[in-house]
Amino acid sequence: MLSRRLLPLMVIGLLAASSVFAGCSSRKEIKTDGETAPEDRPLPDTLRVATLYSPTSYFLYRDQEMGYDYNLVSQWAEDKDMVIDLTVATSMSRLVEMLDSGEVDLAAYEIPVTAEYKQKVVACGPEYITTQVLVQPLKDGKPEITDETQLVGRDVYVEAGSKYEYRLRNLDSELGGGINIHKVDKDTLITEDLVGMVSDGSIPLTVVDSDIARINKTYYRDLDVSLPLSFPQKASWGVAPGNEWLADSVDAWFHQESPKRRQAELLKRYFELSKNGDIDFSGNISLDLSKGVISPYDAIFKEASGRIGWDWRVLAAVGYAESGFNNHLVSWAGARGLMQIMPRSAVAYGLPLDKIEDPRANIEAAARILADLDRSLSKKVSDRKERLKFVIAAYNSGIGHVYDAITLAGKYGRDPQVWDGNVEQALLMKANPEYYSDPVCRNGYFGGRHTVAYVRKVTALLDRFRQKIPEK
Repeated sequence: MLSRRLLPLMVIGLLAASSVFAGCSSRKEIKTDGETAPEDRPLPDTLRVATLYSPTSYFLYRDQEMGYDYNLVSQWAEDKDMVIDLTVATSMSRLVEMLDSGEVDLAAYEIPVTAEYKQKVVACGPEYITTQVLVQPLKDGKPEITDETQLVGRDVYVEAGSKYEYRLRNLDSELGGGINIHKVDKDTLITEDLVGMVSDGSIPLTVVDSDIARINKTYYRDLDVSLPLSFPQKASWGVAPGNEWLADSVDAWFHQESPKRRQAELLKRYFELSKNGDIDFSGNISLDLSKGVISPYDAIFKEASGRIGWDWRVLAAVGYAESGFNNHLVSWAGARGLMQIMPRSAVAYGLPLDKIEDPRANIEAAARILADLDRSLSKKVSDRKERLKFVIAAYNSGIGHVYDAITLAGKYGRDPQVWDGNVEQALLMKANPEYYSDPVCRNGYFGGRHTVAYVRKVTALLDRFRQKIPEK
């Protein structure tokens, strides 16, 4: 039976996956002084790095570069006084080709450590150990399915033609049949969409890699992703054969205490901290508006909105959706304060970082950001009322992803000036490699489900505020 054969390896894999990453073993004794590369070869002034768009490795959020691998390689380069020349490859095969041809020095992405790649890639840096896991809803705080044999008679939805379908069919054969495997057209939905559908009850079960599952669990706390269904798979960063000295330098850095601490911080940031904070995105609005007041900050919202000529209730709705009116909230991405302003945006708008949690300063900066987004998007969406949804989306995701969604909507037969059912759907498409790799997309991968829910939340809040609270 699968459970008896795989259990020891799965336990090892899960223990490794709980920390997910560790420094790779060096090809020889590792030096930890870190000032020069092993063999006394100096590191380059500019490090040519390639990666892939993904929710774990590299993506843009609120127009800021982010990702576990990106942050790690950036920290290494900063520690070594190197400048990064980053290239985003279009596929895994292209990434390996760029290493092999000498176009780049380092691939900061999880390349599987398999016979297919061993001849072309020398593994180094963080080590990833993942398994395919079952995604299921928690019931009374516990998973209902605790063993793969309990999948017999169950409906499991997976992306058609994916490795998840392949694994499930093998498992079904090993169990003697009985798993109801439903193939989902990958042109319509992708694996990340299926995780969200398990959370909202649209489907009962799906299967995904454990690292992707852990990231999605930070959005959907009502899910369990603890049951492995495959052998562990090892992956790592890589350099080309002949550049072992560079691999050793990467490994030497990862064995130092400061990088280990930084790695632990990033693991928590990307794989543990809730991406929704304490805000309810289910559509429930629990604010008491009976006294004609939205928040203690209504006067500030009115002043700031007056300067940009907006309805102050818009700012109040954004503020509640962002932080629940919590001045001291710090998000997983580093956004801070009542209106959740990113530090880089604060600097750009003249908001000192030591004042970023001051309610007045934070709200006033947010008003200027929203007004600028509105001016920029007015070139794309003429109707002001409709444009507000685009502005709200851009405030949450970054305007680059909204621009991409507008362009994708036009290309694929949707109305680029209408949010509901049109551009919002195009934004969701940006989680699919087929669409974020489209030449019309300039900002790559983006998981848009959160932003789509955010726009609905803010507009629902605004509708209620306008019904219950006077504008003046």
